[in-house]
Amino acid sequence: MPPRTEQLDAIVIGTGQGGTPLARAFARAGLKTAIIERDARGGGTRVVEGCTPTRTMIASARIAHLARRAADYGVRTGHVAVDMRAVRDRNRTLVDRFNRQSEDRQLEAQDGLELVRGEARFTGPRAVEVATDGGAARRLSAAVIVIDTGQRPAVPPIDGIDAVPHLDNRSVMELDAPPAHLVVLGGGATGVEFAQMFRRLGSDVTLVDRSARLLAAEDEDVSETMAGILADEGVKIHTETSASRVRRHDGAIALAVSTPAGAATIEGTHLLLAVGRAPNTDRLDLAAAGVATDDRGYVRTNDRLETNVAGIYAIGDVKGGPAYTHVSYDDYRILAENLLNDGAASTASRLIPYTVYTDPELGRVGMTEAQARAQGIDYRVAKLPMSSVARALETGEARGFMKALVDARSQEILGCAIFGVHGGEIMSAVEIAMMGTLPYTALRDGVFAHPTLAEALNSLFATLG
Repeated sequence: MPPRTEQLDAIVIGTGQGGTPLARAFARAGLKTAIIERDARGGGTRVVEGCTPTRTMIASARIAHLARRAADYGVRTGHVAVDMRAVRDRNRTLVDRFNRQSEDRQLEAQDGLELVRGEARFTGPRAVEVATDGGAARRLSAAVIVIDTGQRPAVPPIDGIDAVPHLDNRSVMELDAPPAHLVVLGGGATGVEFAQMFRRLGSDVTLVDRSARLLAAEDEDVSETMAGILADEGVKIHTETSASRVRRHDGAIALAVSTPAGAATIEGTHLLLAVGRAPNTDRLDLAAAGVATDDRGYVRTNDRLETNVAGIYAIGDVKGGPAYTHVSYDDYRILAENLLNDGAASTASRLIPYTVYTDPELGRVGMTEAQARAQGIDYRVAKLPMSSVARALETGEARGFMKALVDARSQEILGCAIFGVHGGEIMSAVEIAMMGTLPYTALRDGVFAHPTLAEALNSLFATLG
């Protein structure tokens, strides 16, 4: 006999950065709510395998890098060695701490909210079945269902990939020792972050990307600067290089590639796949609910996060688009406003900032030059090398540049790329000006404390007059 169907007001599938606060908001509003999570760790990508563990390891790698540079600051040190197990344990400790905090929030006594451990699949437009950890199946039904199942690392269709050990952004952080030679496949944000990190932790690193340049979505000056920084630190870079086959050879990983100069083989001890992500929708049986997806499996939504089926919504990475924690959290705010307060919040025209956590950082918000040209916008460019920023020189990190695009007519800031020390923080200051639709002259003429990195905004926008 099939289990009886339990009637609820709302179901949230996934405990990501949007799903958890949304479920709590539903319950506080008096809705009988279940939040379903199949992973015992929960917490979403940020806590388990994304921002938190990656940035924690990047911090360790940066300390190793600075220790090697100590003489540049007049400080004498001895041999610098990396204890990878200690790095990993520090990482695990912080992830466990965040997970406990997340779990406490989920399980905090709150009327009307239940955490259901297990895997959900749709059985209709208003119903899901959960294969629980205990082995029993539960059937749940609700007028509102929110999908927040996130993404996972994608595995490229390379001949032999299933037979060769390979790493992804989660497993690479569990190594006991730095790889002797790490081959990184993919030149996006994840690829460049891990390439620099493991080079600083002591590995030889080769970075392979099929695009003509790293960070291909950025402007060319950003890509060129990133390539220069990585190359200066000893990362070998192969662009316009496509992998076709991988094999084990004499204890090494042999990657067959096609390059502008012809066929070649790149060997290393470890292979890291950083070629993108895939949505966790394949086991949801969305067809049973009639929910439409794109050709990659991402849930299609409109600017109010509604799917094509009334009452079913999607938030976070599972709907495609920019896969950032702050986007997921803003998705929560939009749905909470619309569903609980009868609002009209939308994703339309929202600014999506992001930071690439190399050292120095790349902070980005708004348009690139390529995007502005494609839209036929009359714009001006303000640009300043970090070598002209006093605070950057004082801290011994003057690589990179600041750049901003300004509308030639309105004088409003269209976007910026802050590629330098604490670039993400300075980008955020520019974003605030953009949110307030301030003219660039407000930052050009603003009074900032000296010496700070923010005061370089005076000099950056002074280049426009």
